[in-house]
Amino acid sequence: MSQDPFEAARPRIRGLAYRMLGTLSDADDVAQDTWLRWQAAGRDHIENAEAWLVTTATRLCLDRLRSAARAREIYPGPWLPEPIVTDPGPEDAAELSDSLTLGFLVLLDQLAPLERAVFVLADVFEVPYAQIAATVGRSPAACRQIASRARRRLRPHTHPYHAAETDPELLHGLLRALAAGDMTGVVARLAPEVVCITDGGPKRRAARRPVAGSRRVARLLISVAHRYGHLATRPAVVGGCAGAILSTGDTIEQVMAVTSHDGVITSVYFVGNPDKHNSVGRPILIR
Repeated sequence: MSQDPFEAARPRIRGLAYRMLGTLSDADDVAQDTWLRWQAAGRDHIENAEAWLVTTATRLCLDRLRSAARAREIYPGPWLPEPIVTDPGPEDAAELSDSLTLGFLVLLDQLAPLERAVFVLADVFEVPYAQIAATVGRSPAACRQIASRARRRLRPHTHPYHAAETDPELLHGLLRALAAGDMTGVVARLAPEVVCITDGGPKRRAARRPVAGSRRVARLLISVAHRYGHLATRPAVVGGCAGAILSTGDTIEQVMAVTSHDGVITSVYFVGNPDKHNSVGRPILIR
């Protein structure tokens, strides 16, 4: 028996929705809504089931992104995507697509909804511009211009497919220095221009804006470590980065990730919002 077209496309739909919306719960909701529309569709007129499903999912994502704009405006502090969290191991990092990494998703958040849709379809999923045009209601030429503009907006920060170094030993050294309250040791592991972004959502305390500079970030990190006291740390691969799960008892307090370059940490991410800890300990079927 041949597989149902929706089930065959489900990992692709979830992957598209996750890249568009930044959370696994939203990706699941879009997949479910796409399935409902697939069940209700008269399929005699559908020539290409996968293209129909991708188009439907993209339009659902655009609707959600536009309606979420107000919620993002009143979100307390920085908003980070929900990272995919896996156990450490070189095979896990290798299998995670560059376009699923935390750094890439953070970059995507700089794009307007239409730019994000066109860019993800064109550059990540290699959807033909004629199909993208039909999906978003623009001409193929306009979609090419939108994709080009999105690439230009992302390029000054970093090429989206250039993976930053993620050195687990550098992170472990940072955690040891924090546990000891060693300011000098913390600063030594941070790049002068390091940036720390903390997402606590409405349920956890967090810095209200990104913190930049090695000494400012070091003071923030030591303050956070002091506030929590003793935390159990479990190594993890967090959104393709070297990371750790920080817990008290059975409660996850923070999911931490770092990127590095030339032996120093260049960015630190803390995802404290418990609504974004859903992937911890859970297999992720996404493409």
